[in-house]
Amino acid sequence: MEKTKKRTKPDWLKISIPFGEEYVKVKKLVKENDLHTICEDGKCPNMAECWGAGTATFMILGNICTRSCSFCAVKTGRPNEYDLDEPEKVADAIHKMQVKHAVITSVNRDELKDKGASVWAATVRAVKNRNPQTTMEVLIPDFKADWDALEMVVNEKPEVISHNMETVSRLYRLVRPQAKYKRSLEQIKRTKEMGARTKSGVMLGLGETEDEVIQIMHDLHKNGCDVLTLGQYLQPTKMHLKVAEFITPAQFTKFKKIGEEEIGFDIVESGPMVRSSYHAEKHI
Repeated sequence: MEKTKKRTKPDWLKISIPFGEEYVKVKKLVKENDLHTICEDGKCPNMAECWGAGTATFMILGNICTRSCSFCAVKTGRPNEYDLDEPEKVADAIHKMQVKHAVITSVNRDELKDKGASVWAATVRAVKNRNPQTTMEVLIPDFKADWDALEMVVNEKPEVISHNMETVSRLYRLVRPQAKYKRSLEQIKRTKEMGARTKSGVMLGLGETEDEVIQIMHDLHKNGCDVLTLGQYLQPTKMHLKVAEFITPAQFTKFKKIGEEEIGFDIVESGPMVRSSYHAEKHI
């Protein structure tokens, strides 16, 4: 696989400094409504671009995750009680921002009986009721294979239902120690069987091989995934996994071609700065 030297950040990964009127407006709305975004909590490199365009990916169920994935910048620990008014607050913020396509994600809440699915369902309903013209993508956790919880979310009919695989099978114990490769694949398969448009995302640069990337692409497509995003992993803090390799733009282009022309995905977003919600409005 075409790569650069280890841990030497190349020029194509330079990140813009957030600024501008729309950026300030989004930041103010998020703060005033006591909301969380994966843009901030996940230290997303595209925050300047997306917030400058007036869009953000909202994160529900608080900002403390019950899992401790070694790549993720979101806090881990014992979560607080979730905000019962959060669904309406998210819907209100989306209305004020005049968002045409909303993206919502969440932390894992494994300590809750339904793993947070009822809050998910309430949020989708609230957004649709307040913003009937807004389309929606939800990036959901695996609910620990509680398929009734999954169905609760699917039944609310968001336009796209995403669940990220994050990495290849061999690296799961290192990258996602509390998740299971086959469980995530099964969730995508079940989501597709329930009639939803499906999506997933994979990070590159964690030590995977080209053959392993192509294998996970085949696994996803075989299990009903319609849209795939491939992006470069970036170490959020010194406490997280180090970058094994920086994958070149040419290699990302190669994966896009394989995914769309050979494997058969509807869409493959593939590039160093691509994240799961990047250009999400195009994935309907």
